This record gives sequence, C-alpha cells and structure tokens, in this order.
Amino acid sequence: MKYLLAIDAGTGSIRAVLFDTKGNQISVSQQEWTHLEEPNVPNSMSFDFKTNWTLTLNCINEAIKKANINANDIVALSATSMREGIVLYDKEGRELWGVANVDARADKEVRYLKEHFAGIEEEFYAQSGQTFALGALPRLLWLKNNHATIYEKVASISMIGDWILARLSGVIAVEPSNAGTTGIFSLEKRVWAYDMASKVGIKSDIFPAVLETGTLIGNVTCKGSLLSANTKVVMGGGDVQLGSAGLGVVELGDVAILGGSFWQQVVNIPSITKPPRDINIRINPHVIPNQSQAEGITFFSGLVMRWFRDAFCELEKLEAQEKDIDAYALLEKKAKDIPVGSYGIIPIFSDSMKYGKWYHASPSFLNLNLESATCNRFSMFKALQENACIISSINLEKIKSFTGIEFSEIVFAGGASKGALWSQTLADVTGCTIKIPQVTEATALGAAMAAGVGAGIYESLQSAAKELVKWDKKYTPNLHNHLLYKEIKKKWQAAYAKQLELVDENITNSMWKAPGL
Repeated sequence: MKYLLAIDAGTGSIRAVLFDTKGNQISVSQQEWTHLEEPNVPNSMSFDFKTNWTLTLNCINEAIKKANINANDIVALSATSMREGIVLYDKEGRELWGVANVDARADKEVRYLKEHFAGIEEEFYAQSGQTFALGALPRLLWLKNNHATIYEKVASISMIGDWILARLSGVIAVEPSNAGTTGIFSLEKRVWAYDMASKVGIKSDIFPAVLETGTLIGNVTCKGSLLSANTKVVMGGGDVQLGSAGLGVVELGDVAILGGSFWQQVVNIPSITKPPRDINIRINPHVIPNQSQAEGITFFSGLVMRWFRDAFCELEKLEAQEKDIDAYALLEKKAKDIPVGSYGIIPIFSDSMKYGKWYHASPSFLNLNLESATCNRFSMFKALQENACIISSINLEKIKSFTGIEFSEIVFAGGASKGALWSQTLADVTGCTIKIPQVTEATALGAAMAAGVGAGIYESLQSAAKELVKWDKKYTPNLHNHLLYKEIKKKWQAAYAKQLELVDENITNSMWKAPGL
C-alpha cells in the first residue's frame, strides 16, 4: 500500500493527515499552536516559526507512528495553510519574521497607503482581487518602518504552507491560491505583480518562483522527521481553495459554502473575470489553472454559535452529555418546529461582505419579546442558523451580479453541514439543492490530492476529485419557505444598516473592523 501525507497549518493548530491513494484517511495527528503578540504592538499576531516547526515535526512523526507504516511507502506529501500569513527569509533561506493570517498591526500603514497614493487600493484590487485589509504590502511597510534592520535582510517571502514545504525540501517557492492573498499578485496571469511593491517603496526582488499546485518541488531533505528521502515534496495551496478541491468544487460554475468558524461562500469563475467595481467581494486564484474563486466571507458564524451554546445552553449541554449526543444536534431537535423567521428575531452579528469597507455592527439580537413560549434559547438558536444562511445568500447574489454565473446546487461542508436543520434552512434560504459530501477532512484531502498529482498518481486535481469525492446527503428547497426568506432578508438588511449607523456615531462598538478604518 502506498500513502500520501497532507500537512494542514491552520490558525489555531497544525495537523498531519495520512491518506491512502484511494482517499481513505489512515491516521491524523494534531497539535494546537498559538501566535505571539509582539510587545507594545497592538493587534499583532507573530508567527513563531521556531516552536511551530517543532510542533509540525511532532505531528508528522506521530501520524506515521499511529499508522504503523513504513515511511518509505509515503510516496509524496504536500501542505496547505491559512491564507494571508507570511514568512520572510534572509538570503540563506533562514526565517527572519512572520505573521499569522489575521495579524492587524499595520492599520497606520493601511491609512498611509490610502492617503498618500490616491486610488491605489482600487487600482491594485482591480488586478489582484484583494484589498489592503489583510494584505502583505502594509505589513511589509510596517516592518520597514519599525524593524529596519530585519527588513534590510529580507531576501524572500512565502506563505506559511510554503514555509513547511521549504523546510522539508530546501526550496522556497509559492503557488497562486495562497500567494494571491498577499495582494501583490495578478489574478489573470497568476504571477507576482512586482510593480505594486516598487510603487509603494517596498523591495520588488523578494518574490520567489510561482509554481502551480501539484508541481513537484523535490524530495524530503530535512532532518528530524521519520520521513524518507524518497518521499516527493509537492506544491500545495491555500486552505479554502484546496478544501474546495477536496469537496469536488473544481469546475467553472461550481459553488461551495464552507461552514466553519467563519463561513466562506465560493464560486469558481474564469481567471480573466474582472473584479467588481464596488469592491464588495474578494477574488482569489483557485488551485485549478485558469480559474479564480469569487469569495464572500461571513465573520464568526461558527464561533457565534459556539458562544451561544456555551453562554445560554448549559442544560442542553448536560442533557446531550447524558444522552451521548452532540449538543448542537439536541438544540436542532428542540428548534425544528419553530416557524420560518423564528418569531421575528433578528440577529445582528456579521454583515454581508463589503470588502472595501469591512466592519461590523455591535453583536445583538433585535425583536426579542417577553413571551417565553416563543422568545427563548431555541428560537434564538434557529434565528442564528437562519442568519448565517441569509448572509451566505446575499454574498452569493453579489457574486452572481458581476459574474453572470447561475447555479442551482451548492456543496455545503464544514461543521455546520452536520446539522440537518441548518442544511435544510440553507436550501430554503438560497433556493438551491444542498449537497453534503462524505469527506470530513476536505482541506487535508485536497492537499493529499495535490501530492498525488505531483507523484503521478492522479492526472490532475479535477480527475482526483471525480475519483475520490463521494456524496452523503442532499437537501431540496421548500419553495414556500424560500419566498418567506426573501422578505426576511430585506428586513435584516434594513435593520443591519441602522445598527451600523450606531457604530458610526460611536454609540455601540463594532464586532470587528479592518485595519485602517
């Protein structure tokens, strides 16, 4: 038996997942990691590459030991990671500095760029599909302004998944889907846009080779792991894009909603598609050549649900524990007969995607009443489920409006897709058939597919997806409910606009604001 190893560097943990060549998960090892706040630097999230490399090796070695296999039978490996996180190197390839994905230290630099280069964010967005909010240019400018000695030594840049592969193979390179999130990148050409860096006074000679996902980089050369020197190291990709491949979302017009801590709504579009003028949606290179992904993001949907469970549903958690079932499954059972609209409760948490001016209202529930039979934790729970689906629907409508792409099916994955009530609600809100895949480790499976392409096991990511992705359930929309949700959606949008006004007037506090706002 031959095996493929996927290494998944997330925001909160590092994992090594071993698959056979049929896509069956053999073993997994996971360790949490934390990101460091730099002293006296608000909103900083430094990437601790020294500690994190030790954790990465530990996961690789434990996954091999758990599987009880010969490491020589691992044909190839690849890596995926949180997007936006970057690592900088000196000319010898040694790490100098790094930040995790939502590091927001560069707010002053974002404002500087907007104020001193009129229209530059719009100009760069039209080429890259990214804004400055989580981009690399403000962070590089911050480093130049605050750690000039380190900045002067910078000779190369990569994303965090690429850093893992560089450590394993000795080769620093990047690929489009993750490097594209730096914002220093051409969507259409799928290469670095060096002129963006030079235009704002940043080094333009620090950008390594761009290789497509599935390209063979070399063999394992590092010490400290149980890996064989015969194992091939293959270029990976960004977590959302490789996760899409692991869900079979590999053809133009395919659509997925990834329901995790954040929810992402992605639609595959031709790479020549121009980003929308209103800068409401993010555009990223896909891991499939000649494709991009239009992406909407809903903030904190999964985290809000976890907060609600822990803050208000202690009795249900205890009952679920006694019955040996998931607390969310129990809450869905108790909420299943609540009517569409949850008795008028309007949750105010994440806004729909407004990429150019990205901030949210203060978290709250509107339209609560004093009737405990209808206004209770179960109706609030269902209202939160409906709200996540409504925002996803709005983001998908924004994507339809500038791409012209129509669709009737959506792949739904992530923790939220385990909920039958949530999945049916998503079908009713969007009016689309919702498909639930069998795979529980889509991102890792996508990385394993990439490894298999580089090793010659699969012809392409598309063919690998068609061979490996299987379906579990389908949910068809209730068209009567769909019409009701259209009206609820309008009310929510009007209510949210009023709640944003309170933030603008400094009466309430925003749940989150992008750097520079």
